[in-house]
Amino acid sequence: MTSSTGYDDLWSEFHRVVNMDSRELERWLLTEEATEDADFVPGESMPPTGAQVLAILGKRKVDLEEDDIAVMERVVEIVHRERGEDLEPDAGDSAQWRRFLMCLGHDPLRPAGDRRTDR
Repeated sequence: MTSSTGYDDLWSEFHRVVNMDSRELERWLLTEEATEDADFVPGESMPPTGAQVLAILGKRKVDLEEDDIAVMERVVEIVHRERGEDLEPDAGDSAQWRRFLMCLGHDPLRPAGDRRTDR
């Protein structure tokens, strides 16, 4: 277990960029569209980073482990690299780009921090 001290900003930013709720992310990760991996069996396995994001969404900040921190940092870095800082809704150039981001829990068509819990 890791103390939450020093991770408040990362926790907040992770939850801002991950704008899919856990149920929505889980449903997405179990679809065929979530990966192009030939070993992937829809409904039985998930892309690894997406599964890690899903696990983090189910944790409290005080329960984070070092591996969780690394995943959170990586996800925030990737989303900002791909989207910039503003994270305004953007259809992007390809469906593959959107699928990639959605496997990290970020739907680029939705404003950052707009996590829907009514699904």
